Amino acid sequence: MVLDKKNIPKWLVHLLLWCTLSGILFYPFLTGSKSHTYGLVAKLLLAIALFYFNYNYLVPKFLLKERRWTYIVLSILLLLALGLFTNIAFPPTPPEDLARRGMPMHPPSERGLGIIRFSLMTSVIFAIPYIFSTMLKLYTEWQTNEDLRKLVEKEKIQTELQFLKTQLNPHFLFNSLNTIYSLSVKQSTDTPEAVINLSELMRYMLYEADKGHVPLSKELEYIKSYVSLQRLRLANSENVMLKISGEEKGKFVPPLLFISFIENAFKYGTDYNGKTSVKINLSIDNESIHLQVVNIIGTFKAKSGSSGLGLENVKNRLNYLYPHSHVLLINDDGKSYEVNLTLNLKSRELYNH
Repeated sequence: MVLDKKNIPKWLVHLLLWCTLSGILFYPFLTGSKSHTYGLVAKLLLAIALFYFNYNYLVPKFLLKERRWTYIVLSILLLLALGLFTNIAFPPTPPEDLARRGMPMHPPSERGLGIIRFSLMTSVIFAIPYIFSTMLKLYTEWQTNEDLRKLVEKEKIQTELQFLKTQLNPHFLFNSLNTIYSLSVKQSTDTPEAVINLSELMRYMLYEADKGHVPLSKELEYIKSYVSLQRLRLANSENVMLKISGEEKGKFVPPLLFISFIENAFKYGTDYNGKTSVKINLSIDNESIHLQVVNIIGTFKAKSGSSGLGLENVKNRLNYLYPHSHVLLINDDGKSYEVNLTLNLKSRELYNH
């Protein structure tokens, strides 16, 4: 299940960060545990400047361009220099405070060690927002690239699906015209009816096949028209059976999803005596659709390892449109060819949302 969620605005993340950091810094003084805020505001401003200098310049300039060691060395030097500058400009206890409290001045050597110690502590403190800015920038870049990848992948899938449809439609039209041609050669009185059936099929393909999904009822009418067209072609169609059961109302499927299996059954389902045996069973329940197509393997048996252009296309479409929510089983025992396709409509709905 994929949830549709909105990203938190960047400005809100930054605002929460600085409100939290400011609260931590000023908390001791607001509670009275510390009495002075000498240089605290300046240090906060320096931390903000350091954060955005790293966020907008150092990370894009060095880290994102695979110059990791340069970025690490520059970061360490920058933090140490900023810590030293801060404690020289804003020492923890100003000299005038020491004089006012009557506290002795430490020797220069001790003062130097104190500055170094406090500078290192300050550098560590500055490193906290600095590291956070690095992580935030990396996450932002990753999120941008991930969104772009998903967009490109979606466009790629749509392009490939459209390509598969353009391959399937001429393939189907070619076979249907062959059917009508065979009727016309025999001067069959069923030829006009076949032409009308084909016109209905082509109307569906022209006005419905370019949609992402269509009502299941329309797809079933399309299948019925196709089977009727094939029955007109056959000299003996008593073993051609189409059974549809279940409630189709309120259900949607991608157009032209089932026809390739049915088309191949008619193509290869005629034996050496000219008899055709094709059984199509399509059952519908609340959350799934099951299609079973069984045909004998006759004169025009497909070459080993090849299931025809239309069948390969529909396999690709199933992988795109019903990832992890369909089961396709094909059994070929040399005498009969059986297709069992189950579509989990509920899983696909959750996946797409």
